Amino acid sequence: MYAVTKVCQNMIGKIYSDAYGMDIVNVRAFNHIGPKQAPIFVVSIQLYMLRILYLVYLWLFFVPVFVVLTIITALTVIVGCLLGEEKIFAYYPGMIWSRLTCYLALCPVKVKGRENIDRKQSYVFVANHQGAFDIFLIYGFLGVPIKWVMKAGIGKIPFVGAACRAAGFIFVDNSTSKAAIRSVQEAERCLKNGASVVVFPEGSRTYTGKMIRFKKGAYQMALDQHLPIIPITLNGPFDVLPIGSLNVHRHKMEMVIHPAIPTNDMDPSHKGMQLFADRTQDIIASALWDKYK
Repeated sequence: MYAVTKVCQNMIGKIYSDAYGMDIVNVRAFNHIGPKQAPIFVVSIQLYMLRILYLVYLWLFFVPVFVVLTIITALTVIVGCLLGEEKIFAYYPGMIWSRLTCYLALCPVKVKGRENIDRKQSYVFVANHQGAFDIFLIYGFLGVPIKWVMKAGIGKIPFVGAACRAAGFIFVDNSTSKAAIRSVQEAERCLKNGASVVVFPEGSRTYTGKMIRFKKGAYQMALDQHLPIIPITLNGPFDVLPIGSLNVHRHKMEMVIHPAIPTNDMDPSHKGMQLFADRTQDIIASALWDKYK
């Protein structure tokens, strides 16, 4: 066992560290491993094998099932909305799809603060943007019908883009200032019809797990429609599937729904809205796990 350990220690340490995307295995410590440390190495081998098994499960089961579920969900949304049942089909198929995705990815989900939502009230929800699984976490577990404000590029995804358009989701076009204004106006029309919208004020997913400064667009919508804002803290999606990766990792996720903030006293100037955005960002940051602060 000791001889095998010496031969494999650097290779396993490097592979395991890369696979998990975190420094669980200390390669330097492995260079000085002895018989007394062999049990630690055995545990590391076991964890590495679990990761291999998860990858096999991921690509042979999760990915094919996810693709099929996505197509079925998209077609259901498109047909249902075309039949005039947008209130039902714009939300429930996507909610079920999102929950199943989290369950099938074997990612435990914890939600705090649902009592802060009045189901009879419309809101502008603002959340930090950690990764692709933010969508599944919010859509699946927020518990109220929502409209998404999303990048225009999502509209080009086969089936998904058509389903989002059928459901009345808002695509943000930042190519010109006029196009951006039209996107905000479209979102405000949804709010007038009694819907709530979800916005990621950072504008893009984080590359480090830490937030960047919030933009003001979501706050302009809330101010124009006199709607309260609910900040949402997301923890964990960055570790599940960060930007630039196709390799899903099993990791716990958490959503913290904070109390609503009225916008009646918001200063409508650019400086005032930015201060309000900074205030909600501080609230979101207060519930972030330490490694994301």
